[in-house]
Amino acid sequence: MSLTCGVDEAGRGPLAGAVYAAAVILPEAHGIKGLADSKKLTAKKRERLYDEICQTALAWSVAKASPKEIDELNILWATMLAMQRAVAGLSLMPHEVLVDGNRVPELNIPARAIVQGDALIEVISAASILAKVSRDREATELDSLYPGYGFARHKGYGTREHLDALTRLGPTPVHRQSFAPVRLAAAQGSLW
Repeated sequence: MSLTCGVDEAGRGPLAGAVYAAAVILPEAHGIKGLADSKKLTAKKRERLYDEICQTALAWSVAKASPKEIDELNILWATMLAMQRAVAGLSLMPHEVLVDGNRVPELNIPARAIVQGDALIEVISAASILAKVSRDREATELDSLYPGYGFARHKGYGTREHLDALTRLGPTPVHRQSFAPVRLAAAQGSLW
């Protein structure tokens, strides 16, 4: 049996929080209905599929790179690090890794990038869903830790609400200091 692993990330664009990656190995006849690019699914459907993927997968792993790692490495290399961690966290070693996008992390396993793979290949769609749900759950946690920013609503993206909160309240420890709007807010004043 050939074990193919799908890998995808979530959270490259937000101004705060970690970048997440997931790695999933599904059985050939997995029977999961509705797998698709996580961005095309409702939050409720993603949550339902998250549970089904975790119960059905032969192996799965979710990993992240912290805001500090993002600032030190840059978002691209932090994303690659999260992907490496996700693959390393699998309980089974895959024979091949399929990564959504146009780049692959450095791995000791054959890997290839597939542009729009999260919409084309079910095992990548599954990884997309695990990464997105994990990232959204973190945003909800950040919302209770740092009230006033609206993390549960905008998930850390640079919405008007978030930018206004940054100007008013300053960056938190979970903001990505290397991102321009956060640097600008830090230069203007208050920090947590």
